[in-house]
Amino acid sequence: MELLLATRNQHKIHEIRTLIEPISKLQLVGLEDVGLNYEEREEELEPYDTFEENALSKAKYFHELSGMPVIADDSGLVVDCLNGAPGVKSKRFSPFSAGDGNSRDEANNKHLIHCLSNFPDTEWNARYVCVATFVSESRDPTVSRGEVKGKIITPGRGTEGFGYDPYFLANDSNFTFGEMSEDEKNLLSHRGRAFKVLFQVISHVV
Repeated sequence: MELLLATRNQHKIHEIRTLIEPISKLQLVGLEDVGLNYEEREEELEPYDTFEENALSKAKYFHELSGMPVIADDSGLVVDCLNGAPGVKSKRFSPFSAGDGNSRDEANNKHLIHCLSNFPDTEWNARYVCVATFVSESRDPTVSRGEVKGKIITPGRGTEGFGYDPYFLANDSNFTFGEMSEDEKNLLSHRGRAFKVLFQVISHVV
């Protein structure tokens, strides 16, 4: 069965497809694959204060557009000493993302380290969070949450992954997410944990 993956983030699409292939026969298709081209209103699909609400908002929106079963997620970095920021605003954390010569990831990471400079690095505890959800016509939404705890380090290390990965050092690991191979990260990551549970559940009902 085909499932529509409700994201336009190519890094995330690749990561989720890599997660599902070893454990499920479900086939993921992208938004463009079914003719759903980008529209500006998609920028308003994550207005909520929780990962759960934002993930459900995206999944329901694209389910209504396509009529297909949909999986979606909302993910982010939660830093304790910043009162949970960037949190659900992780993708657009930096006020300097546009027009400063940096990519969005670079701008977000720069802003994160700037904010943390007000605190000793012993307080830079953080966790990555992912909430994955499945929406279809035939059943109530299924929601799965994955977390991995760690801390922020500077300077960043590694060029793998995306987002805050080079600056996130998971507990009990000597490597940042930016230094890990794809397989190593998938075994440990918040997204890996959330989607593995989600796929195991929905594989029995679709």
